[in-house]
Amino acid sequence: MTTKEQYPQDVKFELVKDRIDLIDSYKAGDHLKVHFNVRGNEYNGKYFVNLQAWRIEPLQAQQSAPSDPFGDAGLPEEPETSDDAIEDDLPF
Repeated sequence: MTTKEQYPQDVKFELVKDRIDLIDSYKAGDHLKVHFNVRGNEYNGKYFVNLQAWRIEPLQAQQSAPSDPFGDAGLPEEPETSDDAIEDDLPF
């Protein structure tokens, strides 16, 4: 996925478990809004961040580019259903 902003960024997200078929109805080049949860972990002193998508929507043609390149991504509108969800107390 590439963001729509002054300096576009390539961002990788993943679909896991029962969410893998969410992308099937779209093709390369489609403009999408992706809702995702940010997941992170540490392994051997290295830190990894994953963006786990839980909803994908097509962007409407008349909709202008939002000022926030990710929209409300990362702010779930529905509770997470993952069995391996971890509650984190973030220091910020």
